[in-house]
Amino acid sequence: MPPAGTEERHDDARGLDVMHPAPALRLLASGQQAAAKSVDRAIEAIAAAADLAAKVLAAGGRLAYAGAGSSGLMAMADALELPGTYGIPKEQIVILLAGGAQSLGDLAGGYEDDTELARADVRNAGITAGDCLVSVSASGSTPYALAAADEARKRGARVIAVANNAGAALFDGADVSILLETPPEVVSGSTRMGAGTAQKIAFNMFSTMVGIHLGHVLDGHMVNLRADNIKLRGRAIRIVSDITGVDAAEAGSLIARASGSVKLAILLASGAGDVAEAEAALDEADQNLRRAIAIVRS
Repeated sequence: MPPAGTEERHDDARGLDVMHPAPALRLLASGQQAAAKSVDRAIEAIAAAADLAAKVLAAGGRLAYAGAGSSGLMAMADALELPGTYGIPKEQIVILLAGGAQSLGDLAGGYEDDTELARADVRNAGITAGDCLVSVSASGSTPYALAAADEARKRGARVIAVANNAGAALFDGADVSILLETPPEVVSGSTRMGAGTAQKIAFNMFSTMVGIHLGHVLDGHMVNLRADNIKLRGRAIRIVSDITGVDAAEAGSLIARASGSVKLAILLASGAGDVAEAEAALDEADQNLRRAIAIVRS
């Protein structure tokens, strides 16, 4: 049986270990760049996945990510950023990394083969109908990822599958399948490289589109962040100032009135009489800031 695409040998990798560092690094860079191009062919699938996940979150459901090894790290990195970037409540985000925190010191351990662990993780997280699970595996055959997806599906959750090999078993029964068909790795089988790069890009695109669907992005700004540290307070001031045209001092005052909420500060600058009116406009607009601005200006 021929090896899966993620296990094949790269044609240009002969002699990699004796190459001068500069051409070796150019080869490694070109491998990453070629892998990144695979995302272009997955645009429609990523769009469908983001639409599905956004609808689940808007309805109060949870978005779970499941994976093992380096693929699990890509999933975990995306999940961890969602509350801070788009203000999605932490209780709506679930991370299922094979082996949990213990695996971070031993990613090559046997956790990825433990199907009972995967099923128990899904059950213990309370994944059920109304939730959505994203399961990722470079090969598309990692036992943990397969079992997590199967258990979530049996419990009524929607499933998004992400893999780097065509015809991956992980795609079987998935509501949305995202194929990132990356070329062979320059270091054969080292899917933390090209496959991981493609996964990272796809996850970035997926979660950004989820944020857009939920109304948490306006004109390229992340408008649902809460300014709870120095860096974010500075960013919030710039966002409010750029969108509304008020100066930095006024933007800072509005953010303070809004208890750090950028959306509410923007609505106050756009005509809302007070925070309560701004909150009511957001509720009427299903948290979509652009629609809420139109409401307070009407």
